[in-house]
Amino acid sequence: MLSNAPIKHIAVAMAFAGAMLLCVFPLDGYPAQFSYSAAVILITLVGWSMSLVPPFLTALIFFALSVILNLLDPILLFAGFGSTAVWLIISGFVIGSAIASSGLGNTLASFIAPHLTGSYVRLISGLVISAVLLGFIMPSSIGRAVVLIPIGLALAEQVGFAKGSNGRLGVVTALTLACNMPSFAVLPANIPNMVFSGASETLFGIRFGYTEYLLLHFPVLGILKSIAIVAITLFVFPAKVNNVASDNTSLLQEEDKAKDKAQKSIQKRVGVILAITLLLWVTDSVHGVSPAWVGLVTSIILLMPRLGCVPAKSFNNSVDFGTIVFVASALGLGVLVNESGIGAFLGKFFSGLLPGDTAGSFLNFMALSIIATLTGVIATVPGVPTVLTPLATDLVNATGLSLPAVLMTQVVGFSTIIFPYQVAPLILAMQMSKEPIGKLLKISLPLALVTVVFLMPLDYLWWVILGWI
Repeated sequence: MLSNAPIKHIAVAMAFAGAMLLCVFPLDGYPAQFSYSAAVILITLVGWSMSLVPPFLTALIFFALSVILNLLDPILLFAGFGSTAVWLIISGFVIGSAIASSGLGNTLASFIAPHLTGSYVRLISGLVISAVLLGFIMPSSIGRAVVLIPIGLALAEQVGFAKGSNGRLGVVTALTLACNMPSFAVLPANIPNMVFSGASETLFGIRFGYTEYLLLHFPVLGILKSIAIVAITLFVFPAKVNNVASDNTSLLQEEDKAKDKAQKSIQKRVGVILAITLLLWVTDSVHGVSPAWVGLVTSIILLMPRLGCVPAKSFNNSVDFGTIVFVASALGLGVLVNESGIGAFLGKFFSGLLPGDTAGSFLNFMALSIIATLTGVIATVPGVPTVLTPLATDLVNATGLSLPAVLMTQVVGFSTIIFPYQVAPLILAMQMSKEPIGKLLKISLPLALVTVVFLMPLDYLWWVILGWI
């Protein structure tokens, strides 16, 4: 098979050529900064998509160009480092390290192994279902990944899946997507949902209820998309559970029981700390403390001598700072899209692509959903509501759909993720697994295609049944 490296080099070369043209010949009718911003965004997105250099290096290039060209106030550009998403990721790395180093992940894996390791189909399906159910009680995609990825890796090891094998990649990619994508159908389960809800209420006084939101989105975006994740994973990464490893589950449990009391004590301590953390995450609407700050306190406790199990001197090894830089740059890119006027430009451009109110509700539904999907590729998923929500009135006039329906198509769109860089939790989960992030594209690309071709039309039919259209 021919390598796709030449194709990547050509794509990057074309992106740089396009960026240079934008800088040398700025677009008429727009400030020069608009074209410079478009050039930097183009280089950054192609760099992340093609992966010729590590994502953090592309992120550093983005920061450098933005500062040198004075595209954005540094306070806004680097605001991502102070965002809750970044601190959730930092705490996620520490918590994941605690679960692994204490042996708690292996213990939990040994406990649930008899229920999931009978076959590869049962293993992937069980892990996906667990991630979906956890989405109802844990309001953080990153938190779900932190809890489940170490357990999934331990299970993969128990059934004989080596690093880089199809089986391990199947476990990792299925869990990574299941911890994030189905939760778009549960209102408080992730950040983009809350940004969307807050923008809708602030701009139009429309407040979507939990049950209303769940009923509209979960049957298709939650249940059917989860089934699609399982099916595509089994097809792309076929594997067979090692019968010997599976039969040795009880032996592994016996070995676990034979561990010294000190190790058991550490596991119990970490378990209690994580249980309290989970409780505080679940009840964040009651106490009002962000999951990020709860995770930060948990990380401090886990790093404390004698109290935790992650040695303070190993903090640098526990946290992947390249991922931190990448996520902060992705957030900064979203700000640049909005502040430069490119977001508004995209919104008007996409509005011109709508078929119009005479074309029928189905075509307009599909067009709006795909527009939201494509906006997420450029502005990242959290940026979709900030770009499209202010344009909702114009989109209503162009399509003839109701304002709530137009707003809700954003969810259909930003829950359709094509590239991992669009959402931070996907990056974190793959980094925790130490598997190449490019492997996730083998699932996310066909899943996006299945969503557009099959799930979006089914979603439309469901909306018609519910009377939304």
